Amino acid sequence: MANGDPADGWHTLELVDADPDTGKVRRWTRSVLSNLHEDDLLDVLMVVTELVSNVYDHARLPARLKLRRSGAPCAVDIVSEDASSVPPQLRPSTPGSVRGRGLIMVDQLSKQWGVARRAVGKCVWAVVPCPATP
Repeated sequence: MANGDPADGWHTLELVDADPDTGKVRRWTRSVLSNLHEDDLLDVLMVVTELVSNVYDHARLPARLKLRRSGAPCAVDIVSEDASSVPPQLRPSTPGSVRGRGLIMVDQLSKQWGVARRAVGKCVWAVVPCPATP
């Protein structure tokens, strides 16, 4: 994992390890967004964890995670880029299912989210509001 230059406002984490380590991704997210109120940071961490987990479960490397905080009103832009062209699908969960609720959480916690195709692969993006952060 490597951190890119945030000169353009984006913080970039290259996801190069074949073995998923969402704990490391969450620690990196906390360090990048250390000035967010804890309530807002928890929402962002849930969305980041889901998008990165989807990369490791369903997509292909190379991949990267990008974060950017904007102000007035506060929001965090999250972008997950990977080499797979297969888009994630928001599906209703069933009471007996043990998986498949991640995108429902992304949908509920984000002001908006979507998928954009790229020349190679796709990016899944979300905008998470941070109303508790001054």
